[in-house]
Amino acid sequence: MNIQQLEYVIAVDRFKNFTRAAEHCYVTQATLSAMIKKLEVELDIILFDRTPKGVYTTDAGLEIIEEARKIVLHSNLLAEKAKKINGTIAGEIKIGIIPTIANSLLPKIIKPLLEVYPELKLEIAELTTDHIIKQLKEGLIDIGILATPITASEIDKVVLFHESLMVYGDLSTDKKYILPEEIREQKVWLFEEGHCLREQFIQLCSLKKDEVSVKNLKLEASSFDTLLNMVDEFGGLTLIPELYYQSLSTERRKRVTPFNAPVPVREMSIVFHKPHAKGRIIKAIADLIRSNINETLRSHLVPEKELDVISF
Repeated sequence: MNIQQLEYVIAVDRFKNFTRAAEHCYVTQATLSAMIKKLEVELDIILFDRTPKGVYTTDAGLEIIEEARKIVLHSNLLAEKAKKINGTIAGEIKIGIIPTIANSLLPKIIKPLLEVYPELKLEIAELTTDHIIKQLKEGLIDIGILATPITASEIDKVVLFHESLMVYGDLSTDKKYILPEEIREQKVWLFEEGHCLREQFIQLCSLKKDEVSVKNLKLEASSFDTLLNMVDEFGGLTLIPELYYQSLSTERRKRVTPFNAPVPVREMSIVFHKPHAKGRIIKAIADLIRSNINETLRSHLVPEKELDVISF
């Protein structure tokens, strides 16, 4: 029996499919099947019921796999402890990140991360908040970068920064700042269901309806470019975060209005499933993000008592 065999049975239990489990473990199906069969013989227990309709974990298998998860976790903790002693930030880390921060944050942090920690291997996917939480709990990713606070159980967080929210569009008055209540009578463009920024916009401005005021049109937008283009063409307003604002052209920046104090912000954090074996890597990534991002944000200069963290 070895750690690799335990990782194989955990993967099969997760995917309920030998082929997908083998792909996840970067081995051939034949190798994975043979190693699991060898473990079943050694333990004298059938872990999986292989049927034409699919793969099912047996009752005995469930008990064994529960213990296997603990062993694999402690093995990872031991490896992490050794790296801590050696002072090395290395290994593979899988990251899920929400789309509304990925396009503006990743270009600013990936190069510094790879330069400072050349032995660190990053695997990154854009996912919604719900999918990040699900994949964290299933062990498919190591950390998520998303807007908090969240109510998910067994999920810890490390706050990275507070990013101010702004309004893009033409306002009826020439004001330097806008109040949330001034948006309620405007035409509003929102992200599709599942995006946290959509819910934050609705909560911030106490919107009673989430449909745009264009006849015969239901838009399920999934990018800032789509929303801004619709505002440019049809008028109205949409919500953008500060890092995205930094990427706008000079002309488009003229159409952005910040909120008056208390400044609404979204709290961006690294989240992970506890207990976690990659605490040092998480801290290293968090520290680097803070050092590269915080001082570029308007909210960093605003006293904490004047910030309003928008939950969802």
